[in-house]
Amino acid sequence: RRDFPINSLYYGVADFTLRDYVGGLNDLKQGVIRLIGDPETRYREDPVRMLRAVRFAAKLDMRISEETAEPIPRLASLLHEIPPARLFEESLKLLQAGYGFQTYLKLCEYQLFQPLFPLIARNFTPNHDTPMERILVQVLKNTDHRLQNDMRVNPAFLFAAMLWYPLLEHAQKLAQESGLAYYDAFALAMNDVLDEQCRSLAIPKRITTLVRDIWQLQLRLSRRQGKRAHKLMEHPKFRAAYDLLALRAEVEDNQEMLRLAEWWGEFQDATPARQKAMLSTLGDDPAPRRARQRRPRRRAPRKEGA
Repeated sequence: RRDFPINSLYYGVADFTLRDYVGGLNDLKQGVIRLIGDPETRYREDPVRMLRAVRFAAKLDMRISEETAEPIPRLASLLHEIPPARLFEESLKLLQAGYGFQTYLKLCEYQLFQPLFPLIARNFTPNHDTPMERILVQVLKNTDHRLQNDMRVNPAFLFAAMLWYPLLEHAQKLAQESGLAYYDAFALAMNDVLDEQCRSLAIPKRITTLVRDIWQLQLRLSRRQGKRAHKLMEHPKFRAAYDLLALRAEVEDNQEMLRLAEWWGEFQDATPARQKAMLSTLGDDPAPRRARQRRPRRRAPRKEGA
């Protein structure tokens, strides 16, 4: 019933001995992840065992034995048969347990990342040097750092960062092809991206709602005039949205975005007097004035005989 020898050690309470029937102690000493039984048969019984092998290897800094690793790329597509709700739970164990970056590298090595995140994997490049790939690496490293320092993490922020650039690309495509206003295209793109991702991982609504909030705030953070800055800071997901803005600025090396992130960083910690001074230097609200609606003219009554 056990997957790996290292997970199949038993303790005898009667004689205080460790009982090892499948060579688990030897695997521990050698740092090897090995399946009990024929690997391909065991993977076909439960494809999630491929994810577990990768997770243990990353977590314990061990290597997967050659016979255990060989079938994984060939059988990676079997993960499509696993219920998305179960894969969502597995994704949290993989990426939000303090060793997400190393796990991500192994998932890519064994071609297991694509079944979990097809939207992201289809945009991978040979050099892995696009903003999407850089933000993916950085958000996983940041998550690991927070967990290793006993700080809280939120899966909504992780998914918002990972899926931001697929969302951006889809929104721009919709705006160009449909002629919609960008804000309308962006709203439709949020639905499409989350719907497609949820076919692989059944992300609960309580999390997708927060992801939407973080994304929508990205469009509002540049609009700071008047009372808007204070209202934005009152939003429950403001801090997460600010962190995503700072992360985007870093991976894109965008000077305008870097200045915006720096402004928000200072504004949050400033005194009320300093905040007022910072807002006064922004100038007038650049939003265009709404055109006045003209009422239709009433026709004068026609005179008799005219």
